[in-house]
Amino acid sequence: ENLYSPKCGAPAAYLYANNGANGQYLCKACDCLFNQQNRYKKEVIFRCPHCMKALEKVKERKDFHVWKCKYNQCSFYLSNIDRMSKEEKARFKHDPQAFKIRYIYREFLFDYQPLSPLSPVKPRVDLSRIQVSQHTLGLILTYHINYGLSARRTAALMHDIHNISISHQTILNYVNSVSILMKPFVDRYPYELSDQFCGDETYIRVNGKWHYLFFFFDAAKKVILSYRVSQNRDTLSAIKAIDDVLQKFKEIPQDLNIIVDGNPIYLLAQHYFARHEIWFDVTQVIGLTNEDPVSADYRWLKQIIERLNRTFKGHYRATTGFGSETGSVSFVTMFVAYFNFLRPHAKLENRVPVMIPALEKMPHMPARWTKLIELAQQELTA
Repeated sequence: ENLYSPKCGAPAAYLYANNGANGQYLCKACDCLFNQQNRYKKEVIFRCPHCMKALEKVKERKDFHVWKCKYNQCSFYLSNIDRMSKEEKARFKHDPQAFKIRYIYREFLFDYQPLSPLSPVKPRVDLSRIQVSQHTLGLILTYHINYGLSARRTAALMHDIHNISISHQTILNYVNSVSILMKPFVDRYPYELSDQFCGDETYIRVNGKWHYLFFFFDAAKKVILSYRVSQNRDTLSAIKAIDDVLQKFKEIPQDLNIIVDGNPIYLLAQHYFARHEIWFDVTQVIGLTNEDPVSADYRWLKQIIERLNRTFKGHYRATTGFGSETGSVSFVTMFVAYFNFLRPHAKLENRVPVMIPALEKMPHMPARWTKLIELAQQELTA
């Protein structure tokens, strides 16, 4: 009475003792044969969906394993050969490795759920209890984020010009606390997006080691949609960066196309999302010159994301790197908040990418920073 079919879940009323008292049962609903003592296979067997032959593991990578169908009579394999031209068939005989015509399956080794936002993290410093006024906090953020001054230079400027004594570490603590409040606001804001998206990664220094910053950008609206800092330039990092972009849509467009460089991790990320029935196109612009029609059509989007990288490096250069991953994430978050909500853009007729009426009413930049912090706090308590 406690048994059920391992294939369809049918209860005991649908099960039949197939060989008497020897322990084999047959499900009348799905024709599944199983044994009471051992109802499951110990290992998963991957099969080709075209010929149902077992796949063979051919490569082991850090984030995934590659399985290939090597059955020569597979319909997928034979149809790909039939579509070849005479020249391609002649080349295939001498160099079969140059063609990918067999069915390939990638088994990803990480468990990451797309489109699942993280819970906000509470800051260590309560901004309502800091020892400086809100205007002073706005001044600090203006000098440190807008003008790309280091924390030490910002502290010196506050003392020399405004006669306010404050340490560079206190400035970093303030920036970290504001960034934690700002991140949910930046990530959840209902942006009005276009249909022109591009992405790239650049280098930053953290704890004396190179890390990677993944930027994804709306090229028409001039809005940064993703800004992931990662120790590695791998498939999982690309998946998380693209996932940040997808979360900005109320409904993912059917014609969504993301322009990236020739790094294969973006195609692997596309495959991973397709496994979760999330569909979009990835167009790769390869090299520095337009040697193919795709590069000629989409080169301008690649150049836009490169200009964004240079703009960020202009602000990042004064920091000479970060002492911790927390510090790097805090600075990048604040840069994105400044870029999206406070920085006028020449291509937008000197308007900010995301215009918020409450910020436009503020008389100067320190007041806009404090108002933006207020809006971010309201987002957390909503």
